[in-house]
Amino acid sequence: MDTLAANAPSGPAAGQPAPLLPQGWRALPPAAPLDMPVHPLGAAPDLHGRGPVPPTEWRMIHLRRLLVIGGAVVMTGLAGYEMDLVFNAVQRSVAGMVMLVLFVTLFLWIALAFTSALAGFGSMLAHGGLGLGIERGGALPRLATRTALLMPTYNEDPGRVMAGLRATIDSLAATRQERAFDVFILSDTTDPDVWVAEEAAYMALCRATGWGGRLFYRRRALNTDRKAGNIGEWVRAYGAAYQQMITLDADSVMSGDVIVRLTAAMERNPGVGLIQSLPVIVNGQTLFARMQQFAGRVYGPLIAHGIAWWHGSEGNYWGHNAVIRTAAFAEQAGLPHLPGRKPFGGAIMSHDFVEAALMRRGGWAIHMVPALAGSYEESPPSLTDIAIRDRRWCQGNLQHAKVVSARGLHWISRMHMLMGIGSYVTAPLWLVFLLVGIVVSLQNRFYKPEYFGDTKLLYPHWPHVDPVQAEYMFIGTMGVLLAPKILAYLLLLVDGPLRRGCGGAIAAAASIVVETVVGGLLAPVAMMIQTAGVISILLGRDSGWNAQRRDAGGLQVMQNVRLYMVHTILGIALAAAAWSVSLPLFLWMLPVTLGLVCAIPLAVLTGSAAVGQAFRRAHLLLIPEETAPPPVLRAAVAYMAQMAGQPVQDAVAALRARAGLLKVHEIMLPPPRRPGDPINPALLVGLLKLREAPDLATALRELNRAEKSAVLGNAEGLHLLARLS
Repeated sequence: MDTLAANAPSGPAAGQPAPLLPQGWRALPPAAPLDMPVHPLGAAPDLHGRGPVPPTEWRMIHLRRLLVIGGAVVMTGLAGYEMDLVFNAVQRSVAGMVMLVLFVTLFLWIALAFTSALAGFGSMLAHGGLGLGIERGGALPRLATRTALLMPTYNEDPGRVMAGLRATIDSLAATRQERAFDVFILSDTTDPDVWVAEEAAYMALCRATGWGGRLFYRRRALNTDRKAGNIGEWVRAYGAAYQQMITLDADSVMSGDVIVRLTAAMERNPGVGLIQSLPVIVNGQTLFARMQQFAGRVYGPLIAHGIAWWHGSEGNYWGHNAVIRTAAFAEQAGLPHLPGRKPFGGAIMSHDFVEAALMRRGGWAIHMVPALAGSYEESPPSLTDIAIRDRRWCQGNLQHAKVVSARGLHWISRMHMLMGIGSYVTAPLWLVFLLVGIVVSLQNRFYKPEYFGDTKLLYPHWPHVDPVQAEYMFIGTMGVLLAPKILAYLLLLVDGPLRRGCGGAIAAAASIVVETVVGGLLAPVAMMIQTAGVISILLGRDSGWNAQRRDAGGLQVMQNVRLYMVHTILGIALAAAAWSVSLPLFLWMLPVTLGLVCAIPLAVLTGSAAVGQAFRRAHLLLIPEETAPPPVLRAAVAYMAQMAGQPVQDAVAALRARAGLLKVHEIMLPPPRRPGDPINPALLVGLLKLREAPDLATALRELNRAEKSAVLGNAEGLHLLARLS
């Protein structure tokens, strides 16, 4: 078990140097451990219903699900019938049936999004989206239990992480209930320079907030099971001291108001295991990030209210900005390793869906409260950055194919996983649908039809695609796709603060047009990226786990050329094939082919902060959180300007230059190796190199990153480094 250390609330007076060792520095005493899990993944515990739902409410939620899911099925049946007339009106063919099956599968996906959006529209008009006794305003409830805020981090900019956390702590202190909370920074950082910079930033945060007695830092030397393992180790060691835990992400910011209200709701509802807030994307600088945050702010609440309306107590977990009952998590949410080799086997990467499903299986309710404001996150700055993250999410969601059949899961939980799988599988299905359509058109263009078959009939077997019917189907499908945006705009018109925050009704309408057009051009590029991800996973390639880039510094033009040249070539080929058939087919395919052909300039322009800020100056893609930011976001932006983006100093140089930092680093070293513990080869090699090195510069050149981390985490290694000059 790693050592956890904390700084006392008292810090040096303004202008005075920091002491060698902060006064009151201590190790956190271990709490009674919580075991994880009681039930393995394959078991099916009884749903004992700690929080029974009244029968009338159960009947209501069943009716809601019937309306949403049943409505989507009926819409798909009608659309499938009409599409059958497009391809198979005269005679059924193999190609026509393939097109029909693909269309029905894909239309069901967008139909469910449409009916869920309708539900969200009604819920928002009725001012729903809370429940659990949560109120939008008024006096804050008083808390009676202890809650831990957990901030996992992995090779992130330490200043950026601490800036967002500092804003959250300040906002929590403003509620005057900060004594009910402790904060834990749980580092899985592998870069030794970032590690030591985290320790320095942590010390500065303790002094700045005065939370030294309630602000703790721990770094794991071994990143077992990544983020899920990091949280799991904390639960086993210290979870029993806290009734709730609130999980954050490295880019999370939460107001004290929303934290207190979520925590109070958990205290009042003993049968609830998790309450998920709706994080709003903020602080976007590039055009891509600004499009993401505008879409999330205007369309996101409609979608979130819809799924909350029909999910009920079988909600989902998005991995952060949620309050979790620690006992429920410890009892049910321990994750096994999946059988088989990576990418489908091993540790579960998209762990949040599975954790929610397991807690619900154990009888704990999972709720979402999308109407509670004050929860924020950030977006990756470019298409390439989101593609890197999406590749990991794709692998994690496809892993759910091995989890979805686990015994005892609620059918809505299974549906969450199937929808997560579908969100990636639909990309190659759309591509196949387009390619088959072009092949059918090419066949009709270049091959003579067989007018009469072997069977003698009065009429020939005409190859027939009804163009008028196809046009109607295209218009209808686009209407279903665009309807949620229209509904969101209608809600914006009746929401004064949102309308003004987006620049007014006209500016908001123009922003929706911009987001729809540019997003539509990016959609085929994203389809190709997701298709490539699915194929690479099926071929057995593991994505790994890389740190996410969060700043607005774009890629060089030639890097984008290398990344998106294949997309451009494919777009040209598809456009040429469509042109060879007919002008109408070329025009019908233009939204797809134009996006692919322009993939390189689209990636460059949307990843540019200058272009993004030009749109802001034109009052486009605005959101209320930037036109009238709440205090916690103003503080976060101010702290980031002070703390984020600082060059990371060499760890050894930082430790040698700052005696206080070195002392703190020594206190937080992991315990010495005990007999029977595994041997770290990187440590053995690193110590050997230090013993043989004639000077410090030579030693640092010889050490690789793993060896440097190992010796910095070892008392003998620090001693050897201190002896070198």
